[in-house]
Amino acid sequence: MPTSFTVVPVEAQGEERQRDGQQREDEDEGDERDRGTGDGIARESSPFINCAELGRGSMYEGKNMALFEEEMDSNPMVSSLLNKLANYTNLTQGVVEHEADEDSKRKEVKGPRMGTFIGVYLPCLQNILGVILFLRLTWIVGTAGVLESFIIVFMCCACTMLTAISMSAIATNGVVPAGGSYYMISRSLGPEFGGAVGLCFYLGTTFAGAMYILGTIEILLTYISPSAAIFKVTDVGEETEAMLNNMRVYGTCIVILMAIVVFVGVKYVNKLALVFLACVILSIIAIYAGVIKTAFDPPDFPICLLGNRTLSKRSFDVCAKFTESNNETKTTPLWLLFCDSSLLNATCDDYFSLNNVTEIQGIPGIMSGVLTDNLWSAYSEKGSIVEKKDQPSVAGSEESKMGGLPYVFTDIMTYFTMLVGIYFPSVTGIMAGSNRSGDLKDAQKSIPTGTILAISTTSFIYLSCIVLFGACIEGVILRDKFGEAVNGNLVVGTLAWPSPWVIVIGSFFSTCGAGLQSLTGAPRLLQAIARDGIVPFIQIFGHGKANGEPTWALLLTVGICEIGILIASLDSVAPILSMFFLMCYMFVNLACAVQTLLRTPNWRPRFKYYHWTLSFVGMSLCLALMFICSWYYALIAMLIAGCIYKYIEYRGAEKEWGDGIRGLSLNAAHYALLRVEDGPPHTKNWRPQLLVLLNLDNEQLVKHPRLLSFTSQLKAGKGLTIVGSVLQGIYLDKCTETHKAEENVKALMGVEKTKGFCQIVVSPNFRDGISYLIQSAGLGGMKHNTVLMAWPQSWKQAENRFSWKNFVDTVRETTSAQQALLVAKNIDLFPTNQERFTEGNIDVWWIVHDGGMLMLLPFLLRQHKVWRKCKMRIFTVAQMDDNSIQMKKDLQMFLYHLRLNAQVEVVEMLENDISAFTYEKTLMMEQRSQMLKQMQLSKNEREREIQSITDESRGSVRRNSYSSPLSIVQDAQALLTNDYQEEEAQLIHDKNTASRSTPAVEASVAAAVAEKVQMTWTKEKFVAEKHKNKDSNVSGFKDIFNMKPNQSNVRRMHTAVKLNGVVLNKSQHAQLVLLNMPGPPKNRKGDENYMEFLEVLTEGLDRVLLVRGSGREVITIYS
Repeated sequence: MPTSFTVVPVEAQGEERQRDGQQREDEDEGDERDRGTGDGIARESSPFINCAELGRGSMYEGKNMALFEEEMDSNPMVSSLLNKLANYTNLTQGVVEHEADEDSKRKEVKGPRMGTFIGVYLPCLQNILGVILFLRLTWIVGTAGVLESFIIVFMCCACTMLTAISMSAIATNGVVPAGGSYYMISRSLGPEFGGAVGLCFYLGTTFAGAMYILGTIEILLTYISPSAAIFKVTDVGEETEAMLNNMRVYGTCIVILMAIVVFVGVKYVNKLALVFLACVILSIIAIYAGVIKTAFDPPDFPICLLGNRTLSKRSFDVCAKFTESNNETKTTPLWLLFCDSSLLNATCDDYFSLNNVTEIQGIPGIMSGVLTDNLWSAYSEKGSIVEKKDQPSVAGSEESKMGGLPYVFTDIMTYFTMLVGIYFPSVTGIMAGSNRSGDLKDAQKSIPTGTILAISTTSFIYLSCIVLFGACIEGVILRDKFGEAVNGNLVVGTLAWPSPWVIVIGSFFSTCGAGLQSLTGAPRLLQAIARDGIVPFIQIFGHGKANGEPTWALLLTVGICEIGILIASLDSVAPILSMFFLMCYMFVNLACAVQTLLRTPNWRPRFKYYHWTLSFVGMSLCLALMFICSWYYALIAMLIAGCIYKYIEYRGAEKEWGDGIRGLSLNAAHYALLRVEDGPPHTKNWRPQLLVLLNLDNEQLVKHPRLLSFTSQLKAGKGLTIVGSVLQGIYLDKCTETHKAEENVKALMGVEKTKGFCQIVVSPNFRDGISYLIQSAGLGGMKHNTVLMAWPQSWKQAENRFSWKNFVDTVRETTSAQQALLVAKNIDLFPTNQERFTEGNIDVWWIVHDGGMLMLLPFLLRQHKVWRKCKMRIFTVAQMDDNSIQMKKDLQMFLYHLRLNAQVEVVEMLENDISAFTYEKTLMMEQRSQMLKQMQLSKNEREREIQSITDESRGSVRRNSYSSPLSIVQDAQALLTNDYQEEEAQLIHDKNTASRSTPAVEASVAAAVAEKVQMTWTKEKFVAEKHKNKDSNVSGFKDIFNMKPNQSNVRRMHTAVKLNGVVLNKSQHAQLVLLNMPGPPKNRKGDENYMEFLEVLTEGLDRVLLVRGSGREVITIYS
């Protein structure tokens, strides 16, 4: 279109600008008053613009960035942006802060307020030091020995230290909103890993709550009030079962009570956290004070030994067989436990009779040298008696029964890996600081410092306690898990000063507090995962009370916690939560290692003391510890995480968090593309890498969806698939349609389960667009080698934009590019992915050898469920001089070497004379072609001439054949109309291009267009041109029906007719027919005849796949 210009004088321009400035000032007057002058300096008025009536400086108010004013909505000014970034607060979204007493206080708190000591160090200390330290560490030292215990603790502490280093790097790489480890893992490794590991971390936290509750009950029923047990021991050997039942009953009651407390008053739980922490710290101080006291005044805790066997002092108080009173020897209660009466001549246990009863100090003190006796391990079977190694004893009769005797027995079988699983929960809790990242003044400084200091402190406490326990306490006491040899006292409590009750009460309250905090934190973690929306089936747990309390998540947490309580054994629950915590820590290390190795631009942690090797060692150590603790628990935990991962991958919400796994995939793809040879692969590795050409309608919807169904059946998700289409026009004008078309195609690919890529090309005409796709689709070595397209059913109609010219040119271009071509005819009759053929054949007609494509395609199709039950048949055509019997044998041997199962048949096609039907069919085809060449009239004239020719031809041509002269003329008219439409589109494009060019180019293009077509017609020119060409055109049309067909075309039509008859005879009822596709003629004048040959060749067949090879072998007999 011509562009209109208005010439304005210079003076008028000044007035125009002045009016425009006044208008802008009126529009922005309110904003100007609000903004003020900004820097407080009066601006000078410009001498170049007349603004006398405007206020001084008001014209330029806010106009310093006028160059960017049109982008201000999407790109804000830096001055306004910086204030928002600097005052960013990373509080939990959607959750009310429960620590605030009332709304007024919450309003006063404008930002995070806790420092490193209160916010990170103390919470980590409280979570790490817990129930295992008080209830199991002495037993681990006695069973594994000081050296192996040192190894166990060092491995676990090293694992958590390396994890803390990785976590510090991730936590300091930008602002971490409240969410802790789940947030870090999910944003670093993606929603699949984040959801899987987040749920595992949730399960670990929940089972940790169960472990703390079981520890609380064990302290209550064993050390505080043994008489409170509901289930009493009636028979020998029922102690363990009664204890487990008591734990189940009390545990269920306590978990319900704790759930009510959490539901009603979370803020009180958080406020009592310091009280619980004080209990832990006081207990540890009491232990160290007791160790110091043993150096000069060891406590008096005597142990009673029978030979070298430890006796439980719950049933007697005097450690002796006899007592002397008034020169009279009396038996003690211990005697009655081993003998059948109190008489001195009673029948006693054999071992009791042969060995003496001795009494030794249970806590000899740090200066006693007992450390050397406790260096080595003393693993035992379940039910073994705790024995002192260097104590003399005489073996009794093996037939003597152990049951019912007051020995100290081991309740479980012990070995190194089991002890690792029991101990590891005592070093968990390192995420407490990162979980509170929303409450810290400077999270990027506090989290690394506080966490690493807390791990260092607790590691020192654990390692020093191992040495001190081994140096102060007798080995048999260390191996006595429940303190039966010291009157049922807590073993570590016997060492404490001033009283064992300091440890008992302190450990009781600390385990209660830890259980409450687990039931507080786990539901919030589940709520955070549910609100992310990545796991659909847990979205209900994202809801809660009006103030954000996760009610539904709390109910699920209590239910899972009850499972752990029903297990009832602290030693059985500890390895379960060890698995989940170790998996979480492993993925924290993996996240840091991946981000470091990828060197993503956004990876800029403030914490600099990390390295990918440390993260890799930490990850390996976590994985090793998982299998060391329990290989079957490790496999179960991995299976759970794997199932959650796959579920999120298939059903979860699509999230783009800029995660490292996506970056890793891009790096891997880049590496693989560079490794793949940019050339044809070896024949053994050849598979069809498809470029699927789709047609779209005016609504940008796919015309033939079955083409994608056939693609997925042929590919089965393997290899490369590029789905391409062409939109006609200019990209700047078709941008919206392009995005819409791409979305529609991708949606259909998802429905049809076609795994691949979508590429939409905008081109001035379809012919060039398809050429672009064939040339440029793919990348590097990942380029297509096969083009799949649908046969243009309505190629004779004007409405079909994929005209016969485009089709034939596509065939030629695939041949030139050395790519195979698959043309699906009657594509709408092909099966969907839901259909199943229960019988039928896939028939292959092997006319010429094209590299083996015809053999390979049926094999690939039969891998899919749709075609699996179809049988493969191969037909080949024998000429008069061929030995058909030998051909069949050779073909069977060839298929045997190819490892293909197929029925073979050789069809003999005899030489016959060319039939009258073939002759006249060729004549009709050439008449149509000739008519197309001579039709150069205007539209109205063309219609009149076609009508007159049709009327004359009705009397001269009387044939009962496939086509009629009327259909010839109609087809010719349609094709010519289509040609004119393409030429007009090309001319429009040339004009549009010229309008964007320089004046010189515009002139040249205009001249070229004028020479090509006369675009402007006056009445005189039209009449003159009409009379000029009318006579010659009409005479040419009338001579069409007097012409004789070309002999070459007659022979080709003869081949098509004969071959079609043979194929119909054998394969008319086949489910699919694969046929060699003949190439187009070298002379472009016969292109329209080529389409007619293909129509005749495939006439009468339901589903046909025309196959044209790439010119290279695609199948081989070699391994």
